[in-house]
Amino acid sequence: MQAKDPNPCRVIGVLDDGIASLSPTALALLRNADIIIGGTRTLALLAREFKAGAQRHDLTGKLKDVPEWVRAARADHLSCVVLATGDPLCHGIAPYLAQHLCVEVLDILPNLSTLQLACARIGLAWQDARIVSVHARDAGEWQRGSPPGHGLYALAQAARQHARLLVLTSPDNTPDRIARMLLAEGMGDDFLMAVAENLLQPEERVLAELTPQQAAAMRFAALNVVLLWRVTPSARAVRFGLADAEFVQRQPEKGLITKQEVRAVSLARLQLRADSVVWDIGAGSGSVGLEAARLCPQGHVYAIEKNDADYAIAGQNHAAFGVSNYSLFLGKAPDQLDTWPDPDAVFVGGSGGELARLIGTILNRLLPNGTLVMNFVTLENLATATATLQALDGVSWDVLQLQAARSKPILDMHRMAAENPVWIVCARRKAHHD
Repeated sequence: MQAKDPNPCRVIGVLDDGIASLSPTALALLRNADIIIGGTRTLALLAREFKAGAQRHDLTGKLKDVPEWVRAARADHLSCVVLATGDPLCHGIAPYLAQHLCVEVLDILPNLSTLQLACARIGLAWQDARIVSVHARDAGEWQRGSPPGHGLYALAQAARQHARLLVLTSPDNTPDRIARMLLAEGMGDDFLMAVAENLLQPEERVLAELTPQQAAAMRFAALNVVLLWRVTPSARAVRFGLADAEFVQRQPEKGLITKQEVRAVSLARLQLRADSVVWDIGAGSGSVGLEAARLCPQGHVYAIEKNDADYAIAGQNHAAFGVSNYSLFLGKAPDQLDTWPDPDAVFVGGSGGELARLIGTILNRLLPNGTLVMNFVTLENLATATATLQALDGVSWDVLQLQAARSKPILDMHRMAAENPVWIVCARRKAHHD
């Protein structure tokens, strides 16, 4: 049994109705505290309850200082209270303190989360909801294809996977910006929203059953939380092996799509994981990268295409595909690759005449156990690739030739029509052994 600390730091959850939200135990601990740590608003809300001579620390903008303030209080055998909002363990300060101190020195007295209160106001069951915080550095309005660093990225991903979402907003990532993100991702008709403002304050207001179209044009109080719930069934999307006809392709002549059979084998050779970072170079119609995005729901795909027309087609396929973890760029690799994170897997469908240089760049950036997969239809590119790989130290590689034949009608019968042969070249850096 774990020994109880004789002088723990009390982490007390507080709501915006002040002492009315505190239990008798929490209020007594607050009134007897020697050191009180909290945000500007919370300290002001409860200032009348502090005992004479109690020392206050405002943690606003000084989160990194809080563990040291707690250590100093404990070293001086002073009673210390940290005031948190709602439940300190729900996107609150308690996990941070446990990481930088240790959980044994904390005594956590949770309160209701503002998300629970908001659900109660509109009668929304929340046991199966996904909680998402969009507290992050302001990255501006959401654009389709925004990278993982965007403050709304986690929410865009979660909206693809969950029917109910409870969202802790921020001064930048407001309810109206969230609504515009849903519209940009083509989910404007899929969700209804509720916005709960100034909970437990005289000016409390709860706006229920807003459409994203309505909320996108509104303005809201600074203190708010957002609830989202799906009103249309989620699409039961095929994750792997889509038919070629599912993708928009160049017309009137179809082209620059990795055919279904080759695509399936190439994706298998990439050895993708749920959180893989994937590069798709020479994206063409986007078929490989978009299927990879579905296979890596916690990862991200970065795709680049140099041809304007094919870039536009890949963009159309992205819009139709229902993924938010795919970023498409116009350009010629290896340009722009230095701005992308190191990959777990790289697919090369086109090299723009820079194949040897591209292979070297990719293998230098590839993460441990990562895989490079390249598709070739010409002997010259195959020869360049194998010669380049052969000259590199510490690289293992192999070549697979794939040739499929598809049935075609002939009168009242069928014949087999051969597709062009494709060489699939796979390369990995050899594991180093001490």
